[in-house]
Amino acid sequence: MKPVKIILLMATLSPLIACTEVLPRQRGNLALPQMAMTPDALEFNLRQHTAFSKEAATGGYGGNGGGCGCN
Repeated sequence: MKPVKIILLMATLSPLIACTEVLPRQRGNLALPQMAMTPDALEFNLRQHTAFSKEAATGGYGGNGGGCGCN
């Protein structure tokens, strides 16, 4: 019973070890371009425009236009 409690305690506390406070001056070092959700903003916008034109709708990105692709 005791080894089970130790394993559960370690499993519960292990994620907390990696938590640390990041100071504002350190955030620039941690914000790498490779970590961006969309590394190339122009390509992302082009793909979104294409998707909106094909769907004949816009969804949540604030753009407007119709199914013909002419905005």
